[in-house]
Amino acid sequence: MQGSTAYADLETALPGGGDERITIAVLDGPVDLAHPCFAGARIEKLETLAAGSGDGRALAHGTHVASVIFGQPGSAVRGIAPACRGLIAPIFSDGGSGLTCSQLDLARAILLAVEHGAHIINISGGQLTPSGLAEPMLAQAVETCLRRNVLIVAAAGNDGCDCLHIPAAAPSVLAVGAMDYLGAPLASSNWGAAYLAQGVLAPGMAVLGASPGGGTVSKSGTSFATPYVSGVCALLAAAQLARGEAPDPHGIRAAILRNAKPCPEKTGEECRKFLGGRIDIEATIRDLGGGHDMKTDMDIFAERDMVSQAPAEAFRPSAIAPSAASGAIAMSSDDAPEAAEEFAQPAAVTASGQIEPSDCGCGCGGKGKKNGGEEHKDCGCGCGGKGGEAKKPQLVYALGKLGYDFGTEARRDSLAQAMTGEANNPLLPNHLLSYLDASPYDASSVIWTLNLDATPIYAILPMGPFGADAYMRLREALRAQLNEGVELISVPGVISGSMRLQSGQVVPIIVPAIRGMYSWATQPLVTHVLGAVPKAAAERETYERFSAGLSNFLDRVYYDLRNLGVTGEERAINYSATNAVQIADVIRSTTRDQLDLDRLAVKKSPVCRPDSDCYDVELSFFNPNNTNVANRVYRFTVDVSDVIPVTVGAVRSWTRRA
Repeated sequence: MQGSTAYADLETALPGGGDERITIAVLDGPVDLAHPCFAGARIEKLETLAAGSGDGRALAHGTHVASVIFGQPGSAVRGIAPACRGLIAPIFSDGGSGLTCSQLDLARAILLAVEHGAHIINISGGQLTPSGLAEPMLAQAVETCLRRNVLIVAAAGNDGCDCLHIPAAAPSVLAVGAMDYLGAPLASSNWGAAYLAQGVLAPGMAVLGASPGGGTVSKSGTSFATPYVSGVCALLAAAQLARGEAPDPHGIRAAILRNAKPCPEKTGEECRKFLGGRIDIEATIRDLGGGHDMKTDMDIFAERDMVSQAPAEAFRPSAIAPSAASGAIAMSSDDAPEAAEEFAQPAAVTASGQIEPSDCGCGCGGKGKKNGGEEHKDCGCGCGGKGGEAKKPQLVYALGKLGYDFGTEARRDSLAQAMTGEANNPLLPNHLLSYLDASPYDASSVIWTLNLDATPIYAILPMGPFGADAYMRLREALRAQLNEGVELISVPGVISGSMRLQSGQVVPIIVPAIRGMYSWATQPLVTHVLGAVPKAAAERETYERFSAGLSNFLDRVYYDLRNLGVTGEERAINYSATNAVQIADVIRSTTRDQLDLDRLAVKKSPVCRPDSDCYDVELSFFNPNNTNVANRVYRFTVDVSDVIPVTVGAVRSWTRRA
C-alpha cells in the first residue's frame, strides 16, 4: 500500500496492530477466509441475504477489502489492524440475481453488525444519488449507529465527478476518497458538497490485497482507501482503550476531519476534489491524546433530521459510472492490477439500479470496458474460496402489515387451479381466504409476508408442532385487515434463512413465536384500554385528550419510528407499543397534567438481570401551555434477551429541564 510507507507510518505511530476488543465489520462481498493472510485472524462471518456461489467478482472484492484491514503480520498482505476482531457481513453475491444490494438490505446488514458488537463498519460501495439522501430504513440504520456510537466508513465512489454516493453522503458517515502516492486525488475519486464537511482522502493507489485462492493483487480506488481509514480508526480506538478510555469512534471521526490536511492551493475547483483534506494520522493522535471533547461533534450530528425520502433504488458495489444521474450504488474501486496501469473505469450503472462490487467495473470473464476509446484488461475475477459459517440465530420483534406472495407463477397458477367456483383468483385476498378456510393445509403453500408500506421486509414461516396454529393466526390477521380495519400485526421470532419472492426480492424468514403474534387497529386498541366513552361532557373531554395522547404515542412508534425490529433498541420500542396497557398508565398520568409527548428514546439499561439484555424506554412530556417548566420523564425497562420481550420493574418518573 503506497509501497510500504503507509504501513511503516502506522507501525511507528500506532504500534500493535489494534486490540481484539475493537470490532470492525466489513459489509462487502464474501471473503476467502482460507487465504493464508487471514491465518490467526479473529474473524466471524455473519449470516446475511447475500447467498451465492462465492467464487467470482464479489468474492474478489470482499477478500481484497478485508485483507487491507485484517491481513496478518508475516503474511503476503499485512493489514492495517490485524489484531482487531472482524465481522464479515456479505452484502454482494456472485449468485442468484447478481451483484446486488438494496438500501433495505444494506440497512439490515448494518443493524446486524451493530447487534454483533461492531465499533466500525466498512462499506466499500454505494449508490449514486443526486440528493445525497438515503431511503428511510437506511437513514434510520445510520442514525442507530450514531446513537450507539458506531462509526460507518464508506467509499465516496469512483465516478470521477461532482456527485454523491449513499451511504457516504449520509450525515454522521465518514466518507473516503482516494489519493495517489503524492497525495493528489485520483482522477476517478468523487467529490461533492457533502464530502467537504465529512470526507477525507486516504491512500488508494495500487493497494496490495489478497486474491481468492491464495495470491495477491494491487488495485486502486476508493473501495481500497476506505478499509485503510477503517483500520486507522480501529487503531485509534485501540489506543483509547490502552489509555484507559472508552473507545469513541465518532470522536475519532471528528478528530480525523478536524485535523485533515487541506488542499495546498486553498481555493479553486480542484480543491473540492480533496474533500475535507488528506488524512493526517499524527495530528489526529495528538488531538485525541490532548483530551479534546469529541462528543460535542457527535451531539451536533445527533440533532440532524436523518430520516428522509429517496428513490427506492438499489446499491451496487461502487464502480465508476459514466453518469452520476444513473441512480445506482456501485462498488467504489477501480481495478488497476499494477500501479503503472491506467485506472480502469467501472461499468455503467445497470438499468436495475443495483450495487455491484466496485473493482469489477472494467468487466470480467474476458470482457473489457471501453473508456476514452481504450479497452482495459480482463479483471480476472473468478476464483474459489470458502468463508466462515454463521452461528447465532437473530432475534426479531417486528411490526407491520400482513401480505402474501407465491414465489413463482407456477405456484400461483397451481393454487388458482385448485380454487373452484367463482372465487378462484388467488390474487384477491377474500378469494384466497375462502379457499384456505376449506383447505387450511394449503396455507403453507403461500408465502406470508410482513410489509412496511408496500415493501415486504420478512417472510413468515411457521414451523414445529404448532405450525398449523400459527397459520390460522395469519389467516385471522389477514381477514381482520380486510374486514375490521386492523392496521398492524406484531411478529416476534428468530431469523432462519431467506426466501425469494415472485418479484425477485429476497427477504429474511421469520420463524414466529405464536405467543407474541397480535393484530390491532389504533382506535379500537385505545378504546379497549380506556373503556367506553363517558357520557358526561367534562369526563368526555378528558377521555378524548387521553385517547389522543395514546394514539399519538402509538402512531409515533408505528409510522415515525418504524423499523426492522432487529436491534435490542428496536425490539424494546416495538414491544412497548404492543404493550399498550403499560403505556396507557403513563399517558393517563400525563393527560391529567395536560402534558404532550415530546421525545421518545431508547438506551441500553445500566441495570439488568444476569444473562439478560435490557433497554430503558424513556418518554419525555412537555407542557404546551408553558414551555418554561421542566419536562416530565417516564422510564421503564424492557428485557429483550428472549424471543418475546418482557418489562422489568415499575415505571419510574422524574422531571428534567428541556
